[in-house]
Amino acid sequence: MSEDINVADAYSRGSAVFMGMEMLVASGALVPRPETELLGSTALDVLHQMNLPAPRVVDMCCGAGNLACAIARHVPSARVWASDVTDACAELASRNVLHHGLADRVLVLKGDLFEALSALLPPATIDIVVCNPPYISEKRLEGDRSHLLALEPREAFAAGPYGIAIHMRVVKDAARYLRPGGALLFEVGLGQDRQVASLLERSWAYDNIGVVTNLAGEARVVIGYAKPQP
Repeated sequence: MSEDINVADAYSRGSAVFMGMEMLVASGALVPRPETELLGSTALDVLHQMNLPAPRVVDMCCGAGNLACAIARHVPSARVWASDVTDACAELASRNVLHHGLADRVLVLKGDLFEALSALLPPATIDIVVCNPPYISEKRLEGDRSHLLALEPREAFAAGPYGIAIHMRVVKDAARYLRPGGALLFEVGLGQDRQVASLLERSWAYDNIGVVTNLAGEARVVIGYAKPQP
């Protein structure tokens, strides 16, 4: 998580800028971080390469809905489903969708990962799943990252003993919804790229697995493409 954002100031203003868009923020949901723009821009690049007439996108662990709104804004033909497990995030994401006039193309749902989408989305129909999940280990949250919990909710950060508990679940569940050739994109913490790429490899459901680095050369996005399901 970036240290170059003042969470208290963002909450005081009630907004933060993400990919050139004013995103509403509120306590109970993570303030959008500048580093997550790499995930957003990578998703846009993949969608442009796919060149689909009406791409179908899922923003899993949507938080404030910043990725869902940015993708919908930059790809006007896209239909986006966004999901988060907490009431606070689902409510805020819905507010941001309305704030940007995207309610005709972005649907926000509350549920545990893909649970909320299971009745709406047939298998193998999604082109891209983007996910900025919690990715800090419980040990680090009790230690050098404990300051993160001063203002923002624990659910936004805590990800089991190794920091990849949510990645593990999404790798498994996304394979059901992605069409063959559809892409799964994760934000990862510093040094987690090999672990998450290995999760994709071991699942046997993805190929063409790779990482995307930021301007500092740090791998912060992991991507894999869905294989045809047997």
